[in-house]
Amino acid sequence: MPATSPRPSAAGPRPPKQRRPAPPRVRRKRPRWAMRAAITLSVVVLASAGIGHAVMSSLDADIKRVDPFKDMKNRPRAGHGMNVLLVGTDGRDKITAAERKKYRLGGAPCHCTDTIMIVHISEDRERASVVSLPRDSYAMTPAHVDGTTGERHNGHPIKINAAYAEGGPQLTVRTVEDMTHVKIDHYLEVDFTSFMRTVDVLGGVEICNADPLKDTYTGLDLAAGRHRLLGGQALQYVRSRHADGSSDLGRMKRQQRFLAALIGRATSSGVLLNPMKFRDVARAVLGSVRADKGFGTDELLDLGRAMRHFSPSSSEFTTVPIGQLGFAVKGVGSTLKWDPVKSAQLFRALREDRPLAAHKPKDKALLVPVSPQQIRVQVENGTATGGLGKRVDAALASTGFRTTGTPANAADRSLKRTVIAYDPRWDRSARSLAAALPGSELRAVKGQGPVLKVLAGADFEHVRKVRAEDELQGESGVVRGDEVGCG
Repeated sequence: MPATSPRPSAAGPRPPKQRRPAPPRVRRKRPRWAMRAAITLSVVVLASAGIGHAVMSSLDADIKRVDPFKDMKNRPRAGHGMNVLLVGTDGRDKITAAERKKYRLGGAPCHCTDTIMIVHISEDRERASVVSLPRDSYAMTPAHVDGTTGERHNGHPIKINAAYAEGGPQLTVRTVEDMTHVKIDHYLEVDFTSFMRTVDVLGGVEICNADPLKDTYTGLDLAAGRHRLLGGQALQYVRSRHADGSSDLGRMKRQQRFLAALIGRATSSGVLLNPMKFRDVARAVLGSVRADKGFGTDELLDLGRAMRHFSPSSSEFTTVPIGQLGFAVKGVGSTLKWDPVKSAQLFRALREDRPLAAHKPKDKALLVPVSPQQIRVQVENGTATGGLGKRVDAALASTGFRTTGTPANAADRSLKRTVIAYDPRWDRSARSLAAALPGSELRAVKGQGPVLKVLAGADFEHVRKVRAEDELQGESGVVRGDEVGCG
């Protein structure tokens, strides 16, 4: 279907008639909080209205500028398409005391990046690939000057979100480029204020959750079902780390889900066709944004025109594959270590401008409440059959469960039926594991903790393949925006 020309803006003359706009050139000389970063992506999406240059120029003046590429050398080779590093900073000091109290935003701002995302816009401007980088990722900084003390540091291990506190946007960009070998073309930084105001101006964003979500830390309390969230409640939704047992990884998945819903709301609500509405949304976003000097009016307009048919089906989301959870680093603490092979494949796809979800196979696995990658399991042999525990452990691990890899012998070696012992607080994980072990018996054990125990019985035959009902729960699965809406 041929693209139609954008309508003239009330604030500017009709642009001269021209051929289909070529994709904007990436400037080669310059070269958590995912929702605040997500809102910045909406700037790109909302620019598709074709608003007049005069309106966009006035909005450009609201953007605070930063130079994250100053004096950078030995950078990765430029790939195809455009890579935007979106970071979310705390910014709670800009929110009123009443709002901080209502939405549980107490304490001092951390002056660090709550979330880091790479957004890759394809060269043909028909696809956006969003990759979340967990804030607790193990990272090694390049040599740099500390932004606070002025002291020069050699490279040293940190959690990736701490790079901002030590060296600001420049060290953040350098660290990400060193870890991913992806050249960053533009840098965008947003905070709480931008997020809340933008969601309110859009009239709220609709999300759906299969299970109740309650987090006493953020105050989130949602029954299962469909909800339209306004700014403050949306903030609670995307900040929550304790709504289920998946901690920061689960929070990133919800943030990705919210971003998909946000894009759907922006592209279907008439915002893109209403210059005044667009102006209000853009002002809410840009009022709390910092960006590199190369990302301005022309880039927004050119990219927006090229993406005027953008929709949730044009977007895809994933998280860097994790190879080791709880990787302890002296002086840093518990970190997440990326899977070296899978993460290299992911970032190669970005450099080569390939869809992350290409040739996605149809999965016939049984649907369960919790992803196997999030379930920790200790296997014990409950029979006199030698090697059964090892066989069960290997079968569970091969289907994605996080087994200890060291099966033991159970106290009772006469079990006819396989038993799953679990703490009642992890009942959803227990049901998921039971689905993978047909005929097994669930046995609640208060105080057992997060590790489920499988007592293999004489009835064990095989492990059935299962996957999470919520496709976003997978360890590193890629989903498209239209796969995670309310439907």
